[in-house]
Amino acid sequence: MSDARDFVDADAVGKTVADPMVAVYRHDVHKLRNRRHGSGADEYHGVPVNEAVPRGADGDAALLSRPSGEPEQTVANHSSPYRLSLLTGESATEPGRIEAAADGGFRSLVVSDDASRLHATWLTSDVAAAFNESVYYPYTSLKYHVLLAAALLSEYRAGHSFDELFLTVRPGEATAADAGVEAALESGVVSPHRTVLWSPLVTLAVTSDPGDRPAARLGPEPARSFADGWSRLSDQPFDTDGSRALMVLDSQLRRLRSWSTALQYIEEFVAWRGMPDAGAADVNRGWP
Repeated sequence: MSDARDFVDADAVGKTVADPMVAVYRHDVHKLRNRRHGSGADEYHGVPVNEAVPRGADGDAALLSRPSGEPEQTVANHSSPYRLSLLTGESATEPGRIEAAADGGFRSLVVSDDASRLHATWLTSDVAAAFNESVYYPYTSLKYHVLLAAALLSEYRAGHSFDELFLTVRPGEATAADAGVEAALESGVVSPHRTVLWSPLVTLAVTSDPGDRPAARLGPEPARSFADGWSRLSDQPFDTDGSRALMVLDSQLRRLRSWSTALQYIEEFVAWRGMPDAGAADVNRGWP
């Protein structure tokens, strides 16, 4: 494996001023502020930001969603930090979100020193979902890139390598549709740092310990392989029988390669389709 995945003790490979599990949630503040990495400030509202993420977790997370090498513009006439929606083909950004970001609406995404709270904040953030990972790949999602980087870093720090990790599935929670940070912190299905998607339909995590949950290995090394992982899950995440909407969603997820794009697509699709006011058991069966 490459040096980035060799475990020499060390958060020492890229030391951070902040705790590493705090720094990972702050490492892309320059993108939220529409600045290049090299020109990003070192501080934001009094906390260190834009620090390199230890153990190569940021680079590995990027490889899950974007091709390696020199980037190329993939959508003509869209060189904007605001994400394009795969569901509609239009900008996912509403004017209110732009204003919130401009007014420091993403402050809560970075200022806490509590890593678990930062995870819950990103997991439930609409503002973060308005931005892409790279202007060259506007359908990617900054929100899910950061969550994936945090999940990888958490596992790397625990001594696991990429090829030991799994995508795992747990039931969704109906309350996730409108839930805030406190609800995520108290949720019975959200695991700090490991959970990368929390929705009314399904909850997804990246972990070295899948337990008895439906799971699939991520693969030997980071790659745009979401569709492969989704197709290899040991059990169907939700029941598609009798539900055209779920059949469409499942079919799309078997095609989407970019991890952050796929996770953002699930979030948008579930919000667009809506969910009945049901308990977790109903959610686990999918839409009626």
